[in-house]
This record gives sequence, C-alpha cells and structure tokens, in this order.
Amino acid sequence: MFNKFCALIVLLLGLSSPAFAQTTIVFASDATWPPMEFVDEDKRVVGYAIDMVNAIAKEAGFHAEIKNTAWDGIFAGLIAGKYDVIASSVSITDDRKKSMDFSEPYYTVRQALIVPKASNIKDLSDLKGQKVGGQIGTTGYFVIKETKGIEPKSYDEIGLAMEDLNVGRLAAVVCDDPVAANYALKQYKDTLKIAKIIETGKAEHYGFAVKKENKEALELINKGLSAVKAKGLDRELQLKWIGQ
Repeated sequence: MFNKFCALIVLLLGLSSPAFAQTTIVFASDATWPPMEFVDEDKRVVGYAIDMVNAIAKEAGFHAEIKNTAWDGIFAGLIAGKYDVIASSVSITDDRKKSMDFSEPYYTVRQALIVPKASNIKDLSDLKGQKVGGQIGTTGYFVIKETKGIEPKSYDEIGLAMEDLNVGRLAAVVCDDPVAANYALKQYKDTLKIAKIIETGKAEHYGFAVKKENKEALELINKGLSAVKAKGLDRELQLKWIGQ
C-alpha cells in the first residue's frame, strides 16, 4: 500500500512539472472585423476566427491566448516576437510569405463593393474621380489602389469607413465579403447594399500568420486545423457566425 501511495505521489508531481505543462500560443487579433473577430457587448473578443482558434487549440492540445492588437502594428509585432501568431483575417499572399509563415488556409474570401442603397454604382469602374474607402494594409484596400481613376481613402478600422460611407463622405467601400455582409445586410441594412462581388482572378484564403521559424506553433495549428476540418467543425462555425 505504501509503495502504491508513493508511486501515485510521484506521478502527480511529474504531471505538475514544467515538462508536462501545456504549450501556450499567443494569438494577436485586431478585433474590429465582424463577424470574423470583434468585441461583443460584454467586452470579450469573439467571432468566427476566435472560435476557430479555440477549436484548433482543443484538438491539438495547446492553450490559446488572444491578444487584441491594432491592425496598423500587427505585422511588426509578429516579426518582433510580441506574440506567436496573428488570427485576424489575414489573406495569404506571396508578399507576406516573405516575412512570415502561414498555416493551411481556414477560410476562402472574396472582395465586396459596398455602396449606398440609392446608388446606381455597379462596378469599381463606375467610381472614377470618387472616394472609395478601405482598411489600410488589407487586400480590399490594395484592390482600390490598383484601380485607376479612383481616389483611395484609408482607415485604421473598417467600421470607420462604413460610417463615412453611411453619411455620404465616401462613394463606396471595399472589404472582405463576410465583413461586407455583416455591415450591409445587418448593421446598415436600411442604407447600404453590396453592389458586387469583385472577381480578382485568383482565390483568396485566410491563414494564421506565424512568426518565421516557429515550427512548433505552425505544426500544432495545422494539426488542430486538420482535425477541425475532418470533424466538420469549420462548417458549424461558418453557420454560426456567417450563415450559408
């Protein structure tokens, strides 16, 4: 009996030692991008990406810590090692791959053109000489800048662009389609509409941006993401936060 008791104590001590401690991965998220990541009425960071991170963490066996981080410095913070990963609707691009690694894709996204309900605008080409807003450093803003004749206006947060569009300071806004749907079909459903889904000619995917050479974090995230997809949890989260 004594030997069994001693063995149990040794086992419990071993499980509580640092060697058995659960890995913590710190995720930065700019919580201004509903329904993907945003702050709810209870001041919690929530959304599709946040639920996805927590599901991945559960499947891969690590602890996820979410750090609300402003978009304008989010990539610099990753490179500086202030956190391990960015979970903030980051589109995977060749340019970004030069300074950070990416997980496998977790969501396919397109760019949407949002205009006032009374507007006759149907395409970006109809907006020559007019102001079009987008969040700085996003693929939506890149689309605006690449369109000749349009006056681009950048914003630190997409919600500020939507507010300016709603009061007539902008002719249109370009952003990711789930975010566009949240604003045009919910928050400003009486005044704004989606004029068009912009086809860029290539698929755009969200991925988790990981600090270069952080192989442990990248492997754990991909392991968890694979399990989430295999169980259909990604589809459940899409229905919860985005719909069909």
